[in-house]
Amino acid sequence: MNWHPLTSTEQLDEVIAESKTTPVVIFKHSTTCPISATAKSRLERQWDGAGLDNVRPYYLDLLKYRPVSNEVAEVLQVRHESPQLLLIKAGECTYDASHLSISVDELKEQVEA
Repeated sequence: MNWHPLTSTEQLDEVIAESKTTPVVIFKHSTTCPISATAKSRLERQWDGAGLDNVRPYYLDLLKYRPVSNEVAEVLQVRHESPQLLLIKAGECTYDASHLSISVDELKEQVEA
């Protein structure tokens, strides 16, 4: 898995535009939360070989980039949670999961839908 850091609100606009041609995910991670660390580790272990090579993964350190996290919630019209995985296709958030409900299998189903 090759994370792409999400560090600015301007970059969020680019990510949303990118989602119009390829699915993207944003993983919102709290670096001080053990549940977030577990969800991130599980996601990373299951990603390779899951058939998600066409999905571009973005990583958002929500403690370091809280304004970006707030903008994600506002622009994509999702309730802020942490950890949280958002799938964006065609400029819209089509799926979100949080905490230990984050699942590569479910994400794959949503990408293919």
